[in-house]
Amino acid sequence: MPLHVPPAPAPALRSVLTALASPTAVHEARTPALRAAREPATAELPLPVHVLDRITPEGVSATRLAGWRFQIRCGSHAVAAAETMLTPDGWTFSHFFEGPYVTSTERALRQAETMSQPYQPRLLSVPGLYMLTLWLHGDLTADGANGHPAATDLLVPLAPAPPGIAANRPLRVAELLPVLTHRATPVRLMGSPA
Repeated sequence: MPLHVPPAPAPALRSVLTALASPTAVHEARTPALRAAREPATAELPLPVHVLDRITPEGVSATRLAGWRFQIRCGSHAVAAAETMLTPDGWTFSHFFEGPYVTSTERALRQAETMSQPYQPRLLSVPGLYMLTLWLHGDLTADGANGHPAATDLLVPLAPAPPGIAANRPLRVAELLPVLTHRATPVRLMGSPA
């Protein structure tokens, strides 16, 4: 089934396209693959990046929109990503980057396209575990900038995943969220005050 990619805010896309067209922005980026690209770079697959700040005592995840991430494609594959952020003046380009999450995001998106159920792709960051997941949201009509993971949504941990969590394996939120909650909860040391 095809993925239903939510539309990015127009100013976010414009800011990324402006940065891609700027030799200074591309040259100063810490992205050797983007600087060395021989083919024109395009910004594709805008994904809203949500951050999992905490999980409430009721088990509800508290997320917030942190930005929009675009895959930067040169030819047949992604060589980098561009991140945008919301400022008091609106959406603006933040930075280019490359690394394992660019290729693992591309791999997870290809994997999701082969699933029988359609999804709306998003990214979910879990800063407490240094973890990024592809969040496959089941409500195709939802605003990609809002919401929190539903129990039936899928999370695909991207490589590199934290120890003990399998990368590239889709799991229902109801399965993975308790593991994340347990892993992110600080353990009280013996003899420390309660």
